[in-house]
Amino acid sequence: MRTPSSTARGSVGFNMTPMIDVVFLLIIFFLVSSHLARQELQVALDLPAATTSEPTTESSDAPRLTINVLDDGRAVVGGQTLDRDALERMIEYESRRRDRPLEVRLRSDRRAPYASVEPAMIACARAGVWRVTFAVTEQH
Repeated sequence: MRTPSSTARGSVGFNMTPMIDVVFLLIIFFLVSSHLARQELQVALDLPAATTSEPTTESSDAPRLTINVLDDGRAVVGGQTLDRDALERMIEYESRRRDRPLEVRLRSDRRAPYASVEPAMIACARAGVWRVTFAVTEQH
């Protein structure tokens, strides 16, 4: 009986194509998600000034919702303008779907009347969201 030679066998190797595909998909996912997260903070607002403030800690693991209140009183979340009822539904939905407490960051133009900021604060209270921070600029 003849013994098979080692040169007749094919080499054993791994197919790297699926791994490369997954890595590229992860890169695209993180690029898109970081772009959307920065987009919330790029709404041009003239923030109110405060004499005392605490810097925000970005390492917080709490889920965060950013609400931008424009000078004409419109509330913008995720690039969408929301009325009072839609804003309340969104805060309620976001607070219920998370396993950790929701944090709301409220960015308001300094010329926006309090009556346009109040609905967001009331919606947070009704939804049981107690971690509400206000974005301000430091006054020297």
